[in-house]
Amino acid sequence: MVAAEASGRNRYLFISNGHGEDGIAAAIIKSLPKNIEVDAYPMIGSGNAYAGVCPIVGPRATLASEGWRNVKGSLRRDIATGGLATVPPALKYLRQIRGKYDRVVVVGDMVGVLAAYATGHRGLYYIDVYKTGSARLYSSIERWAIKRACTTVFCRADNLARTLEHLGIDARCAGNVMMDTIPYGDYDAGARRHKAKAVTLLPGSRALTAESFELQVNALRSLPAELRPDVFLAVAGSVNVDELAKKTGLKRTAMLSAEPEDLGELSDGDLTIHMARGSAMGNLLATSDLVMSQAGTATVQSLGMGKPAITFINPRDRRSRFTDEQMLFGEARTVVPPEAPAIGAALANLLGDDEERRRLANIGRQRIGGPGAMAAIVDALVS
Repeated sequence: MVAAEASGRNRYLFISNGHGEDGIAAAIIKSLPKNIEVDAYPMIGSGNAYAGVCPIVGPRATLASEGWRNVKGSLRRDIATGGLATVPPALKYLRQIRGKYDRVVVVGDMVGVLAAYATGHRGLYYIDVYKTGSARLYSSIERWAIKRACTTVFCRADNLARTLEHLGIDARCAGNVMMDTIPYGDYDAGARRHKAKAVTLLPGSRALTAESFELQVNALRSLPAELRPDVFLAVAGSVNVDELAKKTGLKRTAMLSAEPEDLGELSDGDLTIHMARGSAMGNLLATSDLVMSQAGTATVQSLGMGKPAITFINPRDRRSRFTDEQMLFGEARTVVPPEAPAIGAALANLLGDDEERRRLANIGRQRIGGPGAMAAIVDALVS
């Protein structure tokens, strides 16, 4: 920390490794006192979530999977397409910046912790947004690395924190930080409501997004006219809207407002989908009754807000990972085959049954947990 101390400034580095993790880290950074100088190192991808928040540092790494391990064979494909070549530049950079920051904060899974530890970083603050506590706990190797590399760990579940506390690690569970970092923007979703019910589509942010969106749209088209809801689409920063339109035969209309998050509509004259940037996802969820979701972090946030989710299993999904998630979500997430009629039937059932939606909403809120971690994390970082 010699360089950091010599500068006379409080300098923090946030390390994240995925689109959802970038968004969580960016939200935490926004909550820090303005006298703290922050850099962000997104280990995978462009780090769009940090735009306008703080400088991005470190080498850019692009993986075929974008770090998404829910798909079978993703690790093999990353290696086959040169993914291992991204490791040396990352480790070299982490060695170079050792001692240049007062705090190093890792947001995500163990990849960032292990990389930082291997390059000599100690005293890390680790915000674990990966493990749920409902399936796999920390392995012996993970516990070993956390004990040696981390000063404080924030976990998503009490049992995870207790596992680490038994080893003498300062581990805490103060809430689910994902629920503190739901993005809201300038977009009036309520003004676009005209029907009895509304649904938000979360097709994801990766390679399968257009394919997932097509299935969701076909499911909506299968509904009888009297059941069809208002439809909103949260568009992640990496998603090409024109590709979505082409995949579904919908036409894009121009933006109808001066709202920064408004992306216009997709329509075929029968079905209309209101689009907003992912930075206004909270606005869409707040006015919706349920979600159709193939996303990761956004699914958790939706369930935590009491919005039941309908998800289909893609043939390429890693079943073990999917099963682990379902152990946490329980009935709050309805899982169906990747077929429009099956998705449409599940959607019709939930749209037509107010009592069942309320029951599933309560399960989701209880399983995911509420906000509160953000304040605890910020307090630990500035104390």
